[in-house]
Amino acid sequence: MDKLDRAFYSRDSISVAKALLGKVLVRETGGERIAARIVETEAYMGVADRAAHSYGGRRTPRVEIMYGEAGFAYIFMIYGMHCCFNVVTAQKEIPQAVLIRGLEPLEGLEQMALSRFGGLYGELTKSQRLGLTNGPGKLCRALGLDRRLNGADLCGDALYIEEGEQKDFSVATAKRIGVDYAGEAKDYPWRFYIKDNKYVSVR
Repeated sequence: MDKLDRAFYSRDSISVAKALLGKVLVRETGGERIAARIVETEAYMGVADRAAHSYGGRRTPRVEIMYGEAGFAYIFMIYGMHCCFNVVTAQKEIPQAVLIRGLEPLEGLEQMALSRFGGLYGELTKSQRLGLTNGPGKLCRALGLDRRLNGADLCGDALYIEEGEQKDFSVATAKRIGVDYAGEAKDYPWRFYIKDNKYVSVR
């Protein structure tokens, strides 16, 4: 499948968040390919979005990657233990990003199971299989996405996103999760997901 190019990411976060649904996130590591379909995203619209890390023009070493070119990984930690994987969007000096909230596992299931639960995929319970990648922290653990990959070029060869084969799905829209601190921005309908997909984190 074709890898997404820089132009794909060089749009506003809402457009990219919708367009990423059905695409395939790929991690190449140790000669192994791990791949999963993107089924849930959230858009963060930068300086005017109170839920965004760059709200009000905030510019710290942590968020600096968002002020650069589109198509790079922005990975941060929450609660000091869970990583969240984001795709930088828009143009230079417009600090927007898309959070990847849910993935549907496709390839490398044994490695995902080992990374996430320390066991073989065939030995996982039904609940554990559903819980492999149905949340931002879960999917990062399953795919081995941590702060070492912060700033990775998504147009490179180690971590990238491909065109997906699944096209016939409906997109649902909802409020973002975990941004109750963000005033009116907590109600913005900027979470998008593939309707009826079982790997969506919250319906």
